[in-house]
Amino acid sequence: MTDTILPILREASNAILDIYADESRFHTEIKGDSSPLTEADKRANKIICDALTDLYPDIPIISEENKNAPYVERAGYEKFFLVDPLDGTKEFIKRNGEFTVNIAYIEGHSPVGGFVYVPCTGMAYMAEQAKGAFSISEDHVKSALRSKPFYLTDEGLRLVASRSHRDPLTEKIMGLLRTPEVVSTGSSLKFLLIAEGKAHFYPRLAPTMEWDTAAAQCVLEEAGGSVLQFENLSPLVYNKENLLNPYFLAVGSLLDPETLVGLLKRL
Repeated sequence: MTDTILPILREASNAILDIYADESRFHTEIKGDSSPLTEADKRANKIICDALTDLYPDIPIISEENKNAPYVERAGYEKFFLVDPLDGTKEFIKRNGEFTVNIAYIEGHSPVGGFVYVPCTGMAYMAEQAKGAFSISEDHVKSALRSKPFYLTDEGLRLVASRSHRDPLTEKIMGLLRTPEVVSTGSSLKFLLIAEGKAHFYPRLAPTMEWDTAAAQCVLEEAGGSVLQFENLSPLVYNKENLLNPYFLAVGSLLDPETLVGLLKRL
């Protein structure tokens, strides 16, 4: 799907950047869950959903910005697209560039295609199951992604934390590591740092939705990492009745999973 979805991501990105260049066109609204919604979210969502429907009319779409089907209908989905047309709306409004466009392709309950675009850099991060993960630059230079092998006992691990969300449990985890270096960024860029080998560990012990994580999870998994539920260390799954994710841990190529188990017992 990479060849067909990349142009969709670029078109949605261009629409987002048109609005990003003119703050007067943001037209920010507040949704029922108190999260912000801008004109950029709505325009990107329409571009993505219209294009996916044209190309793949038999594959349903779940999007943050759509009124999605009730669970009794969704439960029958054998495959579907999961879309966040502007991940990091708060970062968009802050104008710090740390936002992405996310499209995931799900079979069953697992992401088997992950397609992420960073409008402010023009970089795409793409993965399909068993085909590896790659970055693709604006001038079409393709580079393989590989997460960095590490031990949790290593000194100076690069731990990713959200710029907009920080919680006491994350702070406690940081205190159990050996002089970690904290890297803050927004949106699904946190997963991409690990997939690129530029960071090691991202504990997310605060709410996220399925569309926030699915595409980047596939990229990270194909780069050799994992996205694990905090409670049982099994992979995140999708199309649950409640689309809210459990707390999770994203890691690169972890060499001592037993240390992770021990660390969690100490929390």
